[in-house]
Amino acid sequence: MSPITLHDDRIVQEIVIKAPAERIFAALTRPEELLKWWAAEGKFKVVNAECNLKSGGKWLMRVAGCGSEEGQASMVYGEYRTVDPPHLLTYTWIRENEAYPETLVRWDLEERDGYTTVRVTHSGMITESLRMRNAGWPLITALLKSYFENPAELEGKM
Repeated sequence: MSPITLHDDRIVQEIVIKAPAERIFAALTRPEELLKWWAAEGKFKVVNAECNLKSGGKWLMRVAGCGSEEGQASMVYGEYRTVDPPHLLTYTWIRENEAYPETLVRWDLEERDGYTTVRVTHSGMITESLRMRNAGWPLITALLKSYFENPAELEGKM
């Protein structure tokens, strides 16, 4: 895994996963798969996900923090801008009840010889506090990698 890269207005994280791009794209866009891997023991877990996978379609995730009940989950939501399976996915990212502006998440997937380079770029980070609030991409990409390469390990942490 490469270290997170911070630019003036964006965060870039890149990782290589031993899995086809098509499967990774599905894990990013199917609610039943998001529920399986977007979780970190003792930190957070997705308790609900909805994906209307088309340009202009809406998506949302309810995320419960450590010790939270499902009803106390926070919501992240947005709109798909680009849906080009299995290579490119972009969507807006808005956190419920936060005074931050809408930002943009972009997933680039490039498959070669059974491995896929996954690059996530989160742009629109116009303040330092916004960059810090959204600096969790190394953990998210590591969880995604574990979902494919170490599924038993991931299950043990949920």
